[in-house]
This record gives sequence, C-alpha cells and structure tokens, in this order.
Amino acid sequence: MQAQKQQLITPDILDEAMSYASYRTLIDNLLEQGLTTGPKQSDEMKHYTKMNVQRMKRLDKTIELNSSLKNTIDKIDEPWIWLVLTEAWCGDAAQNIPVINKIAEASPKIELKLILRDEHLDIMDAYLTNGGRSIPKLICLHAKTFEEVGTWGPRAGDFQQKAMEWKSNPELSKEEWVEKLHKWYADDKGETLQAEFEELISKWR
Repeated sequence: MQAQKQQLITPDILDEAMSYASYRTLIDNLLEQGLTTGPKQSDEMKHYTKMNVQRMKRLDKTIELNSSLKNTIDKIDEPWIWLVLTEAWCGDAAQNIPVINKIAEASPKIELKLILRDEHLDIMDAYLTNGGRSIPKLICLHAKTFEEVGTWGPRAGDFQQKAMEWKSNPELSKEEWVEKLHKWYADDKGETLQAEFEELISKWR
C-alpha cells in the first residue's frame, strides 16, 4: 500500500501543486466569476467559500506561533514537502490551512503545496479518514526522495472525535453542528493545532 501511495504522488503533481498564495488567488478569481472549486457549483457552496475567504484573511492576520512550536520547528534538519488536499468550500480547510501555512513559513525546510481534492481523487482515496474523503489532509514527504514521512488531518486529534459526535447527533441540524464546529475553532485560536504539530514534527524528525 505504501508503494502504491508513493506512485500516486508523482514529481509532476508536486510541480503543478499550488503555493498557499496561489491557492488564495485561485479562490478569489473563481468567486469573481461566481464559482468555487470542485464540480459541485451551487449558491450554498459559493456561500461557504465566501465565508472561508473571510476566515482565512482573519487567521492570516491573527495567528502567531507559540515559542515552543517555533523551537521545535527550528530543529527540523531535512527538507520536507507538505502536500495538502483541500477545496475552497471546506470550512475545516479554511480554519486549519492558514495555521499550517504559518508553520511552513517559519522553516526554510518546509515547502507547502496544495492540490484540489476533486481533481486528485486517486490520491485522496489512498488517504481516507474512516472511509471518507475528509479534508484537509496533509501528507509530509521527504523533499528529495518523495517518501512519506507522516500524515495529518482533517482535524486536530480529540477535536476530530468531538466534531464527528456533533455531526452524527440526530438532535442537531447541519446548521447547528457546523455552528458548534466554527465556534470551537474561534475559541481555540489554533492552539490545539499548534500543539499537535509540535508533537508531529518531533515524531517525524
């Protein structure tokens, strides 16, 4: 399975992948045309995308990495590629990728690259979460060999379980559980994600 995964993520795919800045520009350009990413084009999906742009703008301005995480980042001694599967309409992607981008920016050893899930379902299907195509999904690769170092996603550890409990609760409507989801992100301010990546980076090293 590991070999099959590696064959899916080719140098060509990595060359064509977007930077975070390019990803943000793509979303802005699509919204100007009344569109979003992916094959499902609807007013609902465009509404989610517009909200996500505001979330990403806010996080780009407000997220600061804590000193403990910075110290761990400074110890990375080999170049990595962080390949992230995402879509513009995904609320979890909007809440997590700006923080991941800040981490990548803090190290010359990390290159962040993004690809759209629905354009790369073969890769997505090799990295399912409980059988689902959940995003964002990050795959850490050795920059020289493209061997997989580790993965993360779609949400920080314990919060993933909590979010799934909300989603499966028949007493909560979709709107209600999504509201609880984004309230958690707003209250947490990226702290849980930073703590998890501090542990992951130490493990991956």
